[in-house]
Amino acid sequence: MPTQLRWTRGLWLWAGSLGLILSLAILPMSWAAQTLWTLAVIIVVTLGWLFAGRSALRQRQSITLAAGSLLPAAGFLQPVVAVCGDGLHPLFGDAPEDQLALRVTEQGCYLRVPCIECLPSIIDYVLANRPHWAGQLSVFYIVNPAEQTDRALLAGRTQTFRRQVARIRREGVALPVLLGCYRQATHSELAWFTWGAADPELTVHEGTSHLSMAQWQRQSVDLLTCAQRVRTSVLVESLNSWLANAVLPHLESREQRDPPCPVTACAMMFLSEAPVSLPGNLWASWLHGRTTLQPAVRAASTAALPFPDPLLSLLPRQTNLTPERRTALYGLWLFVLATTVALSSSAWQNRLLLRQVSDDLHRYRAIPEATTFEQPEHQLREQAVALLRSDASRLDRYYREGEPLSLGLGLYAAERIRPPLLAAIAAYRAPIPSPAQARIPDPVRLDSLSLFASGSAELKPGSAKVLINALVDIKAQPGWLIVIAGHTDATGDQQRNLLLSRARATAVRDWMQQMGDIPDSCFAIQGFGADQPISSNDTPEGRAANRRVDIRLVPETGACALPTQVSGGQSLSRQQPATNLHF
Repeated sequence: MPTQLRWTRGLWLWAGSLGLILSLAILPMSWAAQTLWTLAVIIVVTLGWLFAGRSALRQRQSITLAAGSLLPAAGFLQPVVAVCGDGLHPLFGDAPEDQLALRVTEQGCYLRVPCIECLPSIIDYVLANRPHWAGQLSVFYIVNPAEQTDRALLAGRTQTFRRQVARIRREGVALPVLLGCYRQATHSELAWFTWGAADPELTVHEGTSHLSMAQWQRQSVDLLTCAQRVRTSVLVESLNSWLANAVLPHLESREQRDPPCPVTACAMMFLSEAPVSLPGNLWASWLHGRTTLQPAVRAASTAALPFPDPLLSLLPRQTNLTPERRTALYGLWLFVLATTVALSSSAWQNRLLLRQVSDDLHRYRAIPEATTFEQPEHQLREQAVALLRSDASRLDRYYREGEPLSLGLGLYAAERIRPPLLAAIAAYRAPIPSPAQARIPDPVRLDSLSLFASGSAELKPGSAKVLINALVDIKAQPGWLIVIAGHTDATGDQQRNLLLSRARATAVRDWMQQMGDIPDSCFAIQGFGADQPISSNDTPEGRAANRRVDIRLVPETGACALPTQVSGGQSLSRQQPATNLHF
């Protein structure tokens, strides 16, 4: 598998993993939404995986390298120049036009572009195999005026070149343009004459030296050389004017639909053996119109043309990342994007949670406290307290088990509202039911002979078991009195029976206080003697039934204020929820 394809597919997998983490652990989604999102991510990653493979295969099969041609190694750091326009045969030889021919020199690599329309596909091929070469790519557009016979055809061809360059630049490749031409002359000048936007003055590049035209002319060693260089200077100025008039407006004009395509530099070389010179060419017409001279038409030369190696230093260089570093950079940006989404979602969810709990707490506090069950505020407070208890349960679970990832990432802020929430729940007091609404439990009836000896008010040693079994459901709660009433049969002295019944009720009360730690305000003691019989005193069975201790709960406002421990060790009497007796 090619390196670029492997990294591209890895990037798709990384993006899919981040998408699944966001949907399953961070973003608040329902199960249906999570399922749909997961399927969508799997489908998109699969399509991206397949598309990357097919795109790489298509790019590899779209262009075939000519025999003996091979792209430089991935570590090649010199400029890579796509060459299009005139005079390609003397530069690259007889390689078939449907194959990519290239030449590698010490200063750069040159790729043949057989037709201008092929320029984007060749650039895509290079980037598919060497994606980090994007900053090294440039194009050398050759216009030989002696090979052009139709000015309109040249204009259309140049505009096509501009359109293809604009298309490539839209994909993020800078692709600087070098405009050049090879011109036939009476003698060869192995130097490149250039001018450009950064240096509008004519400069001579000869080997590694850069001279101005004046300096180059002063270097003449004899009169003949001086005359030849003066003649060359005239040709340079003429060719410069021709390029500025016939070619550059079609590249740099802002009146066309495509963006301007300014050239980095214009370059020309004069050779005694140059490419074909056609009759009636544009260069001959240009000279004839200004000098009335008709240049001689010479036979085309098959000699190889020199590549513009000395001019490659004029091209702007950009250092591009290797495929591994580019993929790592894209992966980092995807991670930063996913992290930003996760943090934003966590912050939003924490804000919603705080708002929900705060609103529930404010709603509860805004409801007036009800004193009876009949008041409408009671139902509202009950509903509000139920919400507070649900919120407290949720926050307690987060406190014990840790908050979920969707609320975490260092942004969890609901812990600061948990103490006032718990305090509000602990301070809630249910109103005392009115006697009309209160359901009075059935009294608990105890047989006196099972608790006391005959004529005694002292509990028998085994009475605790009887009391526990009989009184297990008796509860002390605010607003209810525990009424303990003693009864006797009609035998004996009436006053003595009255005192005995009260003493027995007191003994039961004392036992309950000792076992349940219940204050005196929760009890009422009564002794009725034989005044409230439940059976006839004429029979032994009836007299046994009348000897009893009755315990019942009676609602009474302000009764049974249970002690509550508060800060500082003080004890205050506050109404508390119902409390079971502790046996």
